[in-house]
Amino acid sequence: METADILINLLLFLFLPLWGIAGFVDWCCHKATKIEITSGVKESLMHCVMGIQIGIPIILCLTFRVNVLILLICFAALILHELVAHWDVNYAQNLRKISIWEMHAHSYLATLPLYLLVIILVINWEVLLDLVQFNWAGQLHFEKLDFKPGGSGYLPLYLAFMAVACVFPYLEELIRCLKVKLNQGR
Repeated sequence: METADILINLLLFLFLPLWGIAGFVDWCCHKATKIEITSGVKESLMHCVMGIQIGIPIILCLTFRVNVLILLICFAALILHELVAHWDVNYAQNLRKISIWEMHAHSYLATLPLYLLVIILVINWEVLLDLVQFNWAGQLHFEKLDFKPGGSGYLPLYLAFMAVACVFPYLEELIRCLKVKLNQGR
């Protein structure tokens, strides 16, 4: 097995699922601290934004050939995710208790996207060199992959896993926060 294949399997079968599990643990911590009556809708929206910020590059990398455009999107998403993550914790720390479990979940949620990106850069070293040397010609478009990373069933299975572990829980959190906010407005 080639090194690139090992790294791709590490991404697909360890780091991506671990990111979803950390997201679910984080959601459990929010629920335990009754986010809906403490930091509320504003923090819940930040969680949704952060999920989208990392979800987009993940789906792009699983669907399209990594080129300069994809790397630029990945870098932008990572930077924006870090900014929102800092804003999130700064906002929430004075409004609700952030437990040790939540801090650990945040550690994974903050570092896993960086690890994912570093491995993608190693696998696509020539593209990284093109990026930093401004050899961008012909690399600013989306080109569908001619294979399915992890096999034909991986992406649908991963998306289903993420829906159950993160999308539905964080939507439930947002709805819960909105209900409390609406009830307070009466």
